[in-house]
Amino acid sequence: MVHEGYTSTQSKKLSVETYINVPFFDVDSMGLTWHGHYLKYFELGRCDLLKKIDYTYQQMEASNYIWPIVDLRVKYIKSARFDQSLKVITELVEYEHRLKLAYKIIGENGESLTKATTIQMAVNMTTGETLFSSPEILIEKMRAYYATQ
Repeated sequence: MVHEGYTSTQSKKLSVETYINVPFFDVDSMGLTWHGHYLKYFELGRCDLLKKIDYTYQQMEASNYIWPIVDLRVKYIKSARFDQSLKVITELVEYEHRLKLAYKIIGENGESLTKATTIQMAVNMTTGETLFSSPEILIEKMRAYYATQ
């Protein structure tokens, strides 16, 4: 399904910045952030981006769709450490057929620590059917967002 006049390649990229400090319980005995906790940081950024377009997980469920992650790719460049200030940049890459988000985790000195992408597909909660085109509710949210930019 083509959604006339709106693409994820709009001239203004949709992105958010989320700031966190690495908590003690996220590090291993060497003081390094355990690799699995980065997914939690991506989730914080993803939730901030979804709030920005006014389509939170609660609104997704109310619209009868769930959006499971079907693909995750992570490139670990350098480890984050306990109490380090991090900036998670989350950018919308694609939304017409799926939600594809790109993430960068930047350390306090500006160096790149981690890069990742996630892909989420809409699933109808009633039928369990995976949609291969984003539901109209997401397209409407994107239209509304871009109309204000």
